[in-house]
Amino acid sequence: MTKHNIFHAFTLAALSSTLLACNSSNNDISPVEIPQLSPATAANLSGNCNDLAASMSALANTTITSSSEVAAGELMLAGNDIPAHCLVTGSMFERVSDIDGNVYAIRFEMRLPLNWNGRFYHQGNGGIDGSVVTAVGDAGPGNLSNALYQGFAVLSSDAGHSGALGPAFGVDPIARLDYGYKAVEKLTPMAKELISIAYGKGPDRSYFGGCSNGGRHTFNTFARMPDEYDGYLAGAPGFRLPYAAIANIFGAQRYLSVATDPSDISTGFTAEERNMVATAALVKCDDLDGINDGLIGDVEACQNVFSLDDVPSCSSERDGTCLSSQQKEALSPIFSGAITASGEAFYAPFPFDTGIASPDYNFWDFFAPLVLDSGGVGLIWGVPVADPATFNGPEFALTGSIDDMLTSIESTDDVYTEAASSFMIPPNNAEALSAVRDRGAKIMVYHGVSDAIFSALDTINWYNNLTANHNDDASDFARLYLMPGMGHCSGGAAVDQVDLLTPLVAWVESGIEPEGLVATARGAGNPGGENPAIPASWAADRTRPLCAYPTVARYNADAGNGDVESAESFSCQ
Repeated sequence: MTKHNIFHAFTLAALSSTLLACNSSNNDISPVEIPQLSPATAANLSGNCNDLAASMSALANTTITSSSEVAAGELMLAGNDIPAHCLVTGSMFERVSDIDGNVYAIRFEMRLPLNWNGRFYHQGNGGIDGSVVTAVGDAGPGNLSNALYQGFAVLSSDAGHSGALGPAFGVDPIARLDYGYKAVEKLTPMAKELISIAYGKGPDRSYFGGCSNGGRHTFNTFARMPDEYDGYLAGAPGFRLPYAAIANIFGAQRYLSVATDPSDISTGFTAEERNMVATAALVKCDDLDGINDGLIGDVEACQNVFSLDDVPSCSSERDGTCLSSQQKEALSPIFSGAITASGEAFYAPFPFDTGIASPDYNFWDFFAPLVLDSGGVGLIWGVPVADPATFNGPEFALTGSIDDMLTSIESTDDVYTEAASSFMIPPNNAEALSAVRDRGAKIMVYHGVSDAIFSALDTINWYNNLTANHNDDASDFARLYLMPGMGHCSGGAAVDQVDLLTPLVAWVESGIEPEGLVATARGAGNPGGENPAIPASWAADRTRPLCAYPTVARYNADAGNGDVESAESFSCQ
């Protein structure tokens, strides 16, 4: 099978796979006139912040532990003061587990601006949750803005368990489900009622956002709760997280098979070799968008013209300038898509992009499968559940059966009555996504092409499936933005700074479509923090159009005086 056919065979298969969809295969959803939602209106905090805890004591299944004012400037963003706000902390549904004897609760904080813009932002957090991350509500990659700075009331939670337990919280079946989706279901009505008490009215508009697992939370929320939120901002959405984790373990086993040092799987694909492959991909694909600029702008075209066959084969010992035939055989399925013992694909291909040479890749491919993904599969998602006292993550990852792992995340028993393939993943529900569209809500998704843990090609296939199920055009309510060179959520050799929350609000509340978006590189002196992965040959403030898929930022020498560092020299085509 040719490179071209391998990529498109996966794409066609994905369109019919319920695992890749948040909606069904029905492609005859009747077009409707989408209503225009009205803008939010501002309000001020009612009364004294320190007295709020007492007034919120009647919230159902909730304990408010504190409320205190945070002065302007105690939190900063890109050198600017975040305005004064009230910090409320609490918990919901505290209990003692009858499985492991640990205390569980959904702990949260809400930050309520003294001068509120009338909007609520529910912040989905990353990893396996377990920590109440500061509730600021990221507005997109690059730390340019956030929801709290813009005047939103923002909620953050630990999704129902303490990080001190690590993945062992998965022994408790309720904690599993809270982490999957039920914590959001429990928190949402409470948060809206809390806001109503604080301001004398509920939120006019509600938004949900996050990156990585936070992106998964966002996907789960618009699929399961389409009537609760008006706008969704999902970054690097790990919406098939258990399958991605097993795919990463699959990769670790392939690296081990060609490792020169069995105690270090990175010796199966060394830094020098990864840099060589990334350079070869750049040589072959850089100009597919019309210019050699250090970015592979047309990701799909690159997958059709480049493969490991284009990399020099070693005629003798490995020396970093070639790959052995054994390496090519071992590594090819990592990029073409993880497979079962019988050869059936269970996760997406990974794109060839410059991030193959990055430290991000090194972390996600050589460390994460042994320490993070193994714990997820063995303790949080699998049935039967491993014993936390004796569980050995690296051994599990490197010697376990991939097929058995897949079976475990799709299994149930009398205690664990919902499989991870259900509670972690957005349901196959065309009606829910149509409900999002039909009520005027909007979805914006962004994904780094060099993301080494969640494949951008998986998100492309989700969007293609969404499009096919909405009369071949979902752009009236959902947009996907690919970011070449960007790693997981941010970083990499990329222009990775852009505020997406502001255009999302404008789209939801004013009907202004998100056109003309521009992303910026974070060179030295950038207020959002310097990105050390930017090549020295780039301008520190390089800009590029952020194009809605399937369009690509293509170079136009007649525009912008042909300046390769300026977005004005490119257009979305």
